[in-house]
Amino acid sequence: MSRIVVIGGTGYAGRHIVQEAVNRGHEVVSVSRSVPSDPVQGATDVRGNVRDLASLGDVFDGADAVVSALSPRGDMEDAVLGVLTELIATFRGTPTRLGVVGGAGGSLVAPGGPRLIDGDFPEEYKHEAQVGVDSLALLQETDGSLDWFLVHPAEVFGPWAEGERTGAYRDGGDVIVRDSEGNSFISGADFAVAVVDEIEQGNHHRERFTVGY
Repeated sequence: MSRIVVIGGTGYAGRHIVQEAVNRGHEVVSVSRSVPSDPVQGATDVRGNVRDLASLGDVFDGADAVVSALSPRGDMEDAVLGVLTELIATFRGTPTRLGVVGGAGGSLVAPGGPRLIDGDFPEEYKHEAQVGVDSLALLQETDGSLDWFLVHPAEVFGPWAEGERTGAYRDGGDVIVRDSEGNSFISGADFAVAVVDEIEQGNHHRERFTVGY
């Protein structure tokens, strides 16, 4: 059993990760700025301001993995990279793995590139995609004392396309995962399967990977 702390644990990706980790018997702490209206049974909910990590007290003590599932929206629109910078400083030189939920926009469309964001990418999602790209750059600039991974979901991923838990997914490495018809999709539950698999199995150290069907 691992101790897993999920920052943004009441958001779309975060809540699925919390649920999957609890289902597998891990000790899970969900950190959010508000009290969840529908808390995950078996998880510990901590309310706090992630823009001031020191205010969270000992929430990270003994954590085997900390996953940032923050979205750059609302009052976090311009704060996600600052929080990630603090997380990097906190866990550099420790055994705690730092996982980050990235956006699909940073995925490569083919081996060697370009990235999805570099093509005909919807303008309304560009800011969020750029934050994911910049998050990856921050992680790649760190030295070997930080064990990190970043997961890119498929192109279609969110509460508007919930899908079901199948327990299956494909790992595309750097390249976005598409099916035989060119569609790129993963349910929230199966994205969480991939994240918790990575925490348990450790297949990606200091690198990013994509998931989809």
